[in-house]
Amino acid sequence: MSKLSTAEQMIAHYNAQDADAYVALMTDDAAEAGYRGAVVRDGREGVRSGLKAMFAQFPENRAEILKGYELGDYVMLHEKVWRSNDAEPFEVMSIYSFEGDKVSRVEFVR
Repeated sequence: MSKLSTAEQMIAHYNAQDADAYVALMTDDAAEAGYRGAVVRDGREGVRSGLKAMFAQFPENRAEILKGYELGDYVMLHEKVWRSNDAEPFEVMSIYSFEGDKVSRVEFVR
């Protein structure tokens, strides 16, 4: 499976609000962070619990991939994200860093 396909699969799990399947594609010490900034979810378990809390807060949350790119050990996705059906969507660039076939870090540019 290509790295781009893995990132796309993660978004499918995100949209299904399946935190367990999402983190199964990550390394044990993976993290999610702001671009070149602070880590917001640390380790596979930190990502899992953070996602579950977000899904509980925003049960209509979903992301649409507008464009995706793969280069070496990196994938970049341009996404449109809705927190609820009533809220205005926002766009984000997510940068996935890989170690082998697993994601080790996701950074968000917003």
